[in-house]
Amino acid sequence: MAENNQRAGNPAQWSSRFAFIMAAVGSAVGLGNIWKFPYITGENGGGAFVLVYLACIAVIGLPIMVAEVMLGRRGGKSPIGTMAMVAGNEGRSRGWAGVGIMATLTAFIILSFYSVIAGWTMPYILAAVGGDFSNIAAEESGALFGGLLASPGQLLLWHTVFMGLTVLVSAGGVRHGLERAVTKLMPALFVLLLILVGYAMTTGYFGEAIGFLFRPDFSALTAEAVLVALGHAFFTLSLASGAMMAYGAYLQKDVSIARTSVVVAIMDTGVALLAGLAIFPIVFAHGLEPGEGPGLIFVTLPVAFGQMPGGSFFATLFFVLLLFAAWTSSISMLESLVSYLNEKGVSRVKAAVGGGLVAWLVGITTVLSLNDWSGFTPLAMFERFEGKTLFDLYDFLTANIMMPLGALMTALFVGWKMKPANSAVELGRWHGLWFPVVRYLSPIAVLIVFYFNLK
Repeated sequence: MAENNQRAGNPAQWSSRFAFIMAAVGSAVGLGNIWKFPYITGENGGGAFVLVYLACIAVIGLPIMVAEVMLGRRGGKSPIGTMAMVAGNEGRSRGWAGVGIMATLTAFIILSFYSVIAGWTMPYILAAVGGDFSNIAAEESGALFGGLLASPGQLLLWHTVFMGLTVLVSAGGVRHGLERAVTKLMPALFVLLLILVGYAMTTGYFGEAIGFLFRPDFSALTAEAVLVALGHAFFTLSLASGAMMAYGAYLQKDVSIARTSVVVAIMDTGVALLAGLAIFPIVFAHGLEPGEGPGLIFVTLPVAFGQMPGGSFFATLFFVLLLFAAWTSSISMLESLVSYLNEKGVSRVKAAVGGGLVAWLVGITTVLSLNDWSGFTPLAMFERFEGKTLFDLYDFLTANIMMPLGALMTALFVGWKMKPANSAVELGRWHGLWFPVVRYLSPIAVLIVFYFNLK
């Protein structure tokens, strides 16, 4: 299959480097960039946090992304098949396929609850179009969001619609499904974001937002903030979820993995920073708090949109932007499982529908965790998990255990188990710079994240 995937015109291969970049950026850019990055920046002091975050992208995120794409292209299979094949070719135990199994399972669990959260964007798009945010008070905005979370029926409806959109694209295959979607959605996402930044420049607080994001105040930087930056740099590039390995399997041999990965990392980081430049001027202009937490997007911003000229239009653009970002990420999460089932003889349509259906079913437990099952905390006997619902446990398991462990095992495999000459064939002149970082620095950084996450 590895050889077959390299034939020119193969429909199980990206048609161009641009298509791969759009797919990889689509996988990396998600709610984490547009929803999470602005509020964690606000919570952790702004500019100094951004500098640490960028350093973490360079030391931990980019080298492991290169490793995953390189493994994917070398194996030419699903993450599970790729790890088994490459390990066998290197004379190592095929038990290393466990890395691919864990990545696929990680993506599946995340998709199950990510679909529920992404579904929130849809009623907010309808509310924005209908002018529901006009002159809305903070209490009313909070009640609107609280009412959504308290309604299992609403959450299930939007979870179903969003998962259906994800399955629809995945079922179409690499060229006609994934590539067609990301090459339209990602440019549209950038255009929407730039329009919002353009509006933010007219608020009179754009300079304040630039200072907040780019003027370092190291007195505001705590040890906890550094760990948050490490963890987010790791999460935002869609690492250890099989996505980059799966997408790398469709990459042509003549494309530079390192150069392309750098472009993806820069674009992913650029979206996060542009999101901050779009959001913070609006927040400052209305005297709101930049460290508002998760409610910044779904509670605080609607208040700001409701007070500004053309607020309904810009609110609609913003929540459509969120939907696009979430959609391109969810497509990549499903791909690890779909590519494996496809490899085992299941048609892509059946694999996409079956995988999506099971993820949808698991997602119902997240829907209920937000309301009817909010008091169900199955691991409350352990102090660390006291008060954590099923949704909280899924999030903790994937973000704090499975993803760091998967990234650590990937770094150890390419740094210590794979012959350097073989990775050099894939990476060319970039290998000399990449290899010592992924062999020494990246594992240490991941271990630090791992330790403090479990502390």
